[in-house]
Amino acid sequence: MIDLHTHSNKSDGTLSPKELVKLAKDMGLEAIALTDHDTMDGLDEARTEGKRLGVEIISGVELSTDYKGMEVHILGFCMEEYNPEFLKKLKEFADGRERRNEKMAQLLQKEGFDIRIEDLLQEYPESVITRAHFSRYLVDHGFVEDFDTVFREYLGQGCRCYVPRKKHTPFEAVKLIRLGKGVPVFAHPVLCHLKEADLFSLLKELKEAGLAGMEAIYSMNGSEDEKNLLGLAKELGLLVSGGSDFHGANKPHIQLGTGRGNLQIPYGILEEMKNWRLEQYGPAHSPKT
Repeated sequence: MIDLHTHSNKSDGTLSPKELVKLAKDMGLEAIALTDHDTMDGLDEARTEGKRLGVEIISGVELSTDYKGMEVHILGFCMEEYNPEFLKKLKEFADGRERRNEKMAQLLQKEGFDIRIEDLLQEYPESVITRAHFSRYLVDHGFVEDFDTVFREYLGQGCRCYVPRKKHTPFEAVKLIRLGKGVPVFAHPVLCHLKEADLFSLLKELKEAGLAGMEAIYSMNGSEDEKNLLGLAKELGLLVSGGSDFHGANKPHIQLGTGRGNLQIPYGILEEMKNWRLEQYGPAHSPKT
């Protein structure tokens, strides 16, 4: 079994890349993709531990985009992570997040909270700061009772300290991943809450723009969701991906590899992804050492 959607403390997970790989080994996983938000900074650490423990590490990233006012996430796999043009564009995604964080910190200060970006960076070093970090800081320092309250009253969409991100489209995200010679995949379609016809239309447009697959196997799928999404992927000729969306203590109900307990993602899914990549771009260049 494998898991192609995981987060470390380089973005909004709570385990270091090394700890994440160790857990993957303990869970008996053959491979994982590290898909932190807007960054691939944890990849070297994960690969080093993966080589030591015999766990295959797939380069990955998760990009947040906007489609007609709705948040859509695009996953990228098997990128050439040392491609300078790709890394430059990826940083543009991360820079938008940093400007947003500054504005959210200012709004929280106006609400009376003693919180600064410097505090967050000191508390969560080498992380791409997200709303999850704001939430954990406010709870851990006793400013707010729990995570749900933070998002319900302050940082959730439409709340008084929420700041919209600079809007990139899913089409731009697909283009960026393909710039890095990666495999672009539509993440957790079940969370978009689109009608089937609207989802079909969006996926069709994205496929024409270079989308390779969709995450049909996912922790939060309902009883019929996986069956329906697998059928949709087959109809559109899209690859199938699968992942738990593991975040450690930030999503304690989601376990690595098994999600809410019944997730099963076979290695064959990764093999098909690798074959697609080979057909599109040719043999991958070895990462620098």
